[in-house]
Amino acid sequence: MNSLEERLQMIEFRQELLFRNDAFSRLMFEYEITKAQQDRIYDLMDLYRKRIGDGEEVDHRSFEQEVYEITPQNSNNYQFVEFFTKELFEADRWKEVYEALYGESS
Repeated sequence: MNSLEERLQMIEFRQELLFRNDAFSRLMFEYEITKAQQDRIYDLMDLYRKRIGDGEEVDHRSFEQEVYEITPQNSNNYQFVEFFTKELFEADRWKEVYEALYGESS
């Protein structure tokens, strides 16, 4: 894919985020998350849901580190990670992940 196509895809995704106009989409827009990064975040949320369902111990530090690997532009910004997990929680998505990682701190 050439850079013009990539740029167009990024613009279209950012426009889609604006049209959705929900708290999660605004957060993704503000933190300059790409479609590919958002998809990888969703995959990570699914992985943590499975781990939690399987009874594995999870903690927010390792989760945050994995998010930083997906979104290097937000590296070490734990607030970004907590913000988006909380927005997903409030939208009734991956509630068990937020509760397991941040439930006691909120």
